Amino acid sequence: MHRHEVEPPGPAPVGGPRIAVLVSLNFPDLTEPVADLVRRFTGTALATLRELGADHRLVDTSADALGDPAEAADLDGLLVLGGGDVDGALYGVTGPVPHSYGVDRRADDHTLAAIRAAVAAGRPVLGICRGHQLVNVAHGGTLIPDLEDHRLHRGGPGQPMFLDEKVTVTPGTRVADLAGELRLTVRSGHHQAVDRVGGGLVVAARADDGVVEAVEHPERWVVGVQWHPEDPDGADAHRRRLFAGFVAACARPA
Repeated sequence: MHRHEVEPPGPAPVGGPRIAVLVSLNFPDLTEPVADLVRRFTGTALATLRELGADHRLVDTSADALGDPAEAADLDGLLVLGGGDVDGALYGVTGPVPHSYGVDRRADDHTLAAIRAAVAAGRPVLGICRGHQLVNVAHGGTLIPDLEDHRLHRGGPGQPMFLDEKVTVTPGTRVADLAGELRLTVRSGHHQAVDRVGGGLVVAARADDGVVEAVEHPERWVVGVQWHPEDPDGADAHRRRLFAGFVAACARPA
């Protein structure tokens, strides 16, 4: 997959915040149907940032030349999108992971370093799906390698991967403020999830089976959501509220 397939057309906004966007466009095991999802989701995320007045620098973490991950702290915010599984060794799993898919340790290491650099510099961070999981791992948390009962979280064999999932948002959290309601229908397609919440983070939403669906830092603008607000089949209003809050935070001085 090439960058031009996801970059929105037209000139970039002038005067708004500049946001680093990390995503792997060609991670291992990528099939054409999943590549089409990555195109749609990434394109929607970038277009939404632009509509909200933000410029972006896209970093393809599957590319050969990645540069210094600490450069994420030089911009006004960091958005980490979805993709393949996080390497189990990064959260204490040494054996094989059932249904493991798309693992790229080099991309994991680069993204974790970028998250830590952005957090240390006081930049807002938004993680989506894989990005949400890496936000948790970056704070010392762990993941459930494979959800035994996946029915609420992704389609089964022969079904579409993504489905509508109900989540309950924790009152008083930043996610609650961004969402504007405590009961959401979101787009999900995941077989892994946050297990032990990382240091300094709190749970901001759960699925009906108790699985953690969002985390955040109570004092810093650091948010991770397991679902995909950038799925164009989801609610446009929810995506815009979440992204607008993120862009507004990026526009403020660190």
